[in-house]
Amino acid sequence: MIVELKNTNAPELDVFARLTEAQLKNKRNPAQGIFIAESPKVIGYALNKGCEPLALLMERKHMEGDAKELIARCGDIPLYTGEREVLADLTGYELTRGVLCAMRRPVLPAAEEVCHHAKRVAILEGIVDPTNVGAIFRSAAALGMDAVLLTPTCCDPLNRRAARVSMGTVFQVPWTRIGEKPADWPGVGMEQLKNWGFSTAALALDDRSVSVEDKALMAEEKLAVILGTEGHGLMQETIERADYTVKIPMYHGVDSLNVAAASAVAFWQLRRK
Repeated sequence: MIVELKNTNAPELDVFARLTEAQLKNKRNPAQGIFIAESPKVIGYALNKGCEPLALLMERKHMEGDAKELIARCGDIPLYTGEREVLADLTGYELTRGVLCAMRRPVLPAAEEVCHHAKRVAILEGIVDPTNVGAIFRSAAALGMDAVLLTPTCCDPLNRRAARVSMGTVFQVPWTRIGEKPADWPGVGMEQLKNWGFSTAALALDDRSVSVEDKALMAEEKLAVILGTEGHGLMQETIERADYTVKIPMYHGVDSLNVAAASAVAFWQLRRK
């Protein structure tokens, strides 16, 4: 059903422009939660994962262009369209790839289920920047991580920007939350990882830090690599509970990397050979 946009104030367009991330997630009724996928590539990966499309928003030129196949895959859902200037007025930003899709949020699996066959998992502790979360997912997919677990205070990987920066890998790498409330991490969460057979490696500058190239670390059968929030890094309790504290050797007086860059180095070095 194609709807030519004339009035961008229509309430059915709220999902694309006027609802906050919290409103989209609908914590009171998670089964009715929504996320926004941006770009044909990301939307395609989401459809491959089985996510249910609810409505499309795109520039008119994409209807017979790179979104034509997506439109066919989405079936008879509302398709809102207009010129770039009209859509920018609605969303408040220029659409990077000209196509948005409102989709039903998938039900997250249990952390134990995600970790059941995994040998290498990434733990994101309180990382709040969606660009960093998206970049970490892309590195996790490319560099051999079997799963990603997020602590309760971590940014939502289905955030529009996070999913786009990930190039759709948030729909390829298994992920879920470890713990439902902030108090569940690190104590409960790290105890669960131990019970599931994982050794834990906290990326942090600490007196007991070993190199990411440490042979004992690299030889671990099951390893959880823990990455901390921007600026402050990992909580001290997390560092103290970890089996290893790990650093990346650096030069020219540089003492740290952006968390997304550090994740790529660690994932590559600690992947299963």
